[in-house]
Amino acid sequence: MRICIVAEHASTRFGGEAILPVHYFRLLRARGIDSWLVVHSRTRSEVLQLFPQDVDRILFVPDLWIHKLIFFCSRFLPRRLSEATLGLLNQLITQFCQRAIVRQLIRDQGIDVIHQPIPVAPRFPSMLFALGKPVVIGPLNGGMEYPPAFHHTESWISRVAIALARFFANAANTLLPGKKHASVVLVANQRTRRALPSGIRGRIIELVENGVDIGDWQAVPQPKESVLPRFVFIGRLVDWKAVDVVIRALEKVPVAELEIIGDGPMRHAWTRLAGDLSLQNRIQFTGWLPQQECAAHLHSATALVLPSLFECGGAVVLEAMAMGKPVIATRWGGPADYLDASSGMLVDPESYSALVTGFATAMQKLIDSPALANSMGSAGRQRVLRDFDWQQKIDQVISIYRSLAEKTGVSQEFEDRRVSPAAVSQHH
Repeated sequence: MRICIVAEHASTRFGGEAILPVHYFRLLRARGIDSWLVVHSRTRSEVLQLFPQDVDRILFVPDLWIHKLIFFCSRFLPRRLSEATLGLLNQLITQFCQRAIVRQLIRDQGIDVIHQPIPVAPRFPSMLFALGKPVVIGPLNGGMEYPPAFHHTESWISRVAIALARFFANAANTLLPGKKHASVVLVANQRTRRALPSGIRGRIIELVENGVDIGDWQAVPQPKESVLPRFVFIGRLVDWKAVDVVIRALEKVPVAELEIIGDGPMRHAWTRLAGDLSLQNRIQFTGWLPQQECAAHLHSATALVLPSLFECGGAVVLEAMAMGKPVIATRWGGPADYLDASSGMLVDPESYSALVTGFATAMQKLIDSPALANSMGSAGRQRVLRDFDWQQKIDQVISIYRSLAEKTGVSQEFEDRRVSPAAVSQHH
């Protein structure tokens, strides 16, 4: 098989969905499958560093002046409004350029299947249609809203704009029918399936969006005396991650410490909050770290905390579980899909104060009961090994590729024979 992975970008540093194309390309190449990666050049240096042996298999869309202008303007809008308008426009420009590259790869390399793993938003239209080859899209993951008690965190302008964008989503997907014409659309959950545009023609298959590279996230037994009552947050420091919730929870748990790994626009505000609450001696802002170092920092932690209010996926939850660490998270979105009572603690987002109290109570409970923390960590690792290993996930995806490639091959062979009298005569 010859597979073409098409994505807006690919990066281990951007956070979120950007890492997904990296995993697909890495694992396909590790399996010896002929694969190509088509992405925007904004991550060119990182991608070439990640795949030095495959530089001839990676093609980049140049960073055009229009990309730069749209990105500059997007910084002045609320996040969700920016993503649903200017962000979408920027991605469509990239996809327009990618269509020409993919067509050339089909002609020159005989591509069998095209896979577009991101963007994961179910309503974003795709321009990968009418290419003469089967297209796989996803796994998609979305259909999210903020918890009812936190709707006020978004401005009314943003809420109205998002509602309008969703209203016109079917029209956009009719004009650009990549999703509607895709051979297979993968969805992470039923919530996402309900959010798909109407008129999907291909198969819809449920497959988890995220996975864990077990080799990078391993459980390492720690001596009891080295395990401190220390909690770790890993992620971008953006408003919907709600790190302020766990900072305020720490005030109620005087024996605990908190390490915040990541960077972003909210770092200054949350650093100031820690100072205002006189917690600066118990909170460490570490900044961005590569995955291997994040794993090392988790080794001696009591648990991972993720108070996010808008987390469609949450790969970091699976990574902590793979390391045998319990997780305390908001019962909303992706974490609620991954965790159960055996492997972590989910806090209901009934109100801001309830969320703060719930995180504080859960943190104290794990401190008071190391046996409970150990049992949750063990159960979480077993669940990851069973359901979320990237190696198992890529097996499923390859199986989908193979079924499409074989079906296309049979159809093409039939078409060739149908139009060739000599072939038909020879066949009979």
